[in-house]
Amino acid sequence: MTDEYVTVAGEGHASFGDGGSEFVGYVTGAASEEEAQGFVDDVRDGHPDATHHVSAYRVRDAGTVRGIYDDDGEPSGSAGKPVLGVLRGECTENVVCVVVRYYGGTKLGYGGLVTAYSRTAKRALEDAGTRKTVPRDEVRVEVGYDDSGTVRDVLESEDVGYDAEYGEKAVLVARIPTGRADGVVDRLLSATSGRARIER
Repeated sequence: MTDEYVTVAGEGHASFGDGGSEFVGYVTGAASEEEAQGFVDDVRDGHPDATHHVSAYRVRDAGTVRGIYDDDGEPSGSAGKPVLGVLRGECTENVVCVVVRYYGGTKLGYGGLVTAYSRTAKRALEDAGTRKTVPRDEVRVEVGYDDSGTVRDVLESEDVGYDAEYGEKAVLVARIPTGRADGVVDRLLSATSGRARIER
């Protein structure tokens, strides 16, 4: 896996009608399976009278991308799988899509369902837009005031943004690209002769 990946730029929404059935799609970002499932539950709660709540998501997990889908009662592979296929086909990660269906009385058949769910998902994803991003680790650095300038210098030389709080000690919270985090932490420890207290 590379450090840079494509995810959604925001939330997306789309609708599609076929054979009297209405399909409504929702897309958003999700950094974990728990976050993705929470979004699925929220959409389900928002459409309690829908016939089906089909979902799919792709999230990064320990160096791999996990793809999960749920047909929610539709014929196996006719709903959640094509939605996941759209997310995979657009190379998006840390993203979740839910397509709800209000049944209109006409059976669409397996192929019709695949088309309806994938088309709704694609439109919702297009509405959300995409962006490239880099996974980051949050690193908390606590030091005495004498070392705070050194820590700031290291972070700024690494082009890493940070928030600083000053109480009894200086606390700087930085979000460092995951692939560079170990090296930056080593530099901070070396520059402060091990005096920095670092939490990740």
